[in-house]
Amino acid sequence: MHGVFLDQQTFRSNISLQEIEQQLDSLTSFPITSSEQVVSRSENAELIITNKVMLTADILKQLPKLKLICITATGTNNVDLVAAKELGIAVCNVSGYSTPSVSQYVFAQILEYFSQTSHHNLNSTQDMWQNSATFCVHGNGFSELSGKTLSIIGYGNLGQAVANIGQTFGMQVLIAERPQATNIRAGRVSFDQALEQADVLTLHCPQTPDTENLINSETLSKMKPSAMLINTARGPLVNSNDLLSALNKQQIAYAVLDVLEQEPPPADHVLLQAISQKQSAHPATNLKITAHIAWGSIEAQQRLLNLVADNISAFKQGKQVNRVA
Repeated sequence: MHGVFLDQQTFRSNISLQEIEQQLDSLTSFPITSSEQVVSRSENAELIITNKVMLTADILKQLPKLKLICITATGTNNVDLVAAKELGIAVCNVSGYSTPSVSQYVFAQILEYFSQTSHHNLNSTQDMWQNSATFCVHGNGFSELSGKTLSIIGYGNLGQAVANIGQTFGMQVLIAERPQATNIRAGRVSFDQALEQADVLTLHCPQTPDTENLINSETLSKMKPSAMLINTARGPLVNSNDLLSALNKQQIAYAVLDVLEQEPPPADHVLLQAISQKQSAHPATNLKITAHIAWGSIEAQQRLLNLVADNISAFKQGKQVNRVA
């Protein structure tokens, strides 16, 4: 089986493809592939590996040798699954690979905010401690997580892992029911109650028509002015303009986003402009944005590609593993 990897640059250069290569007669990898290059690069391939390269119905129809598409992610929106099924092309995704990575990222951000470690480091590097009249410099102080309320929206593997860590810190964990739900399942609270009681609100739900703009002016207005919001799920879950307004009006205290609506985002994205020293005379200090890296620990990236190899192996044996089409 001959395969092509269309966007290997979405992974670190030191992540091994060895297990995938062992499943194939040959593998050709490209750092990045534009939509115009997909057909020419894939015309002899029986396997396409893609993270974010779009495989539309028109493209798939031009690849008669293609038997299998392996998506190096959980989301499948970059592949026309209906067309793939009609053309007899199997499609596999991967899931569960990033749970330790994302949950660690979430608590790294929570701990940084509540422990104020960067601030306290500066108190020694900027001579505040050396010039102190007492043995310690309290500075901004810091707060314990114990007793604080962690509200989780989305209770799959990621949400459960975050809940377990929160409980270890002594946090009260609330699992949000779906918005507008008339029946509250055992072990959950209403969506509004999760918003209203959260000291930390963290998003781990998929992007669907029902969850797009889930965090908006109305939902933000129900949160505590001291609350922290974290989004490591999908950018469109949060209305960026509404979030910036809420932060400016101190409706909530702090937000951490690892995802935005468009990735990579435009330079003039409203939230990026708000934190940029080049764009703003007074950059927002209560907003932190990272470049979709919560999933991407070295271990998670390797785990993901090894799972892709497992998907290829299963396909060759006629087994349906992680099949989405």
